[in-house]
Amino acid sequence: MAKVNIGKKVTDIKLSATGDQTLQLSDFKGKKIVLYFYPKDSTPGCTLEGQDFRDNKRKFSARNTVILGVSRDSVKSHENFKNKQSFTFELISDPDEKLCKQFDVIKEKNMYGKKHMGIERSTFLIDEDGILIHEWRKVKVKGHVEEVLEEIKKSK
Repeated sequence: MAKVNIGKKVTDIKLSATGDQTLQLSDFKGKKIVLYFYPKDSTPGCTLEGQDFRDNKRKFSARNTVILGVSRDSVKSHENFKNKQSFTFELISDPDEKLCKQFDVIKEKNMYGKKHMGIERSTFLIDEDGILIHEWRKVKVKGHVEEVLEEIKKSK
């Protein structure tokens, strides 16, 4: 599958999500989508990032924007994470890395001197027609949600 680039249409992939759903990006046609990839459920940075999106969901909704979180964790893990943190948006499970590969977020990481492949924290903004219009790579959690909101305000 080809990697998606700015200005290009995102390939529609069906994936399992929280709420016992199978979602694909075309389900949200007519809305903007914030698709944020994070390494692992219930880890400190990922929890903080999810909480920031949760706490600002009203601002995203007011701008006709849906938030979707993505990691390689199972739907069961996602359900626990979502319930514990009272997330008001869905989490997509991508164990086969189909969506991760399309957005090129699987990178070599180094933890305690050991190298492994994992999700690099990244966020993508998709417009109402399924076109990728902005991307954030190597995301730092602090202040990130505000950056995303500012970009949405600038887009049509």
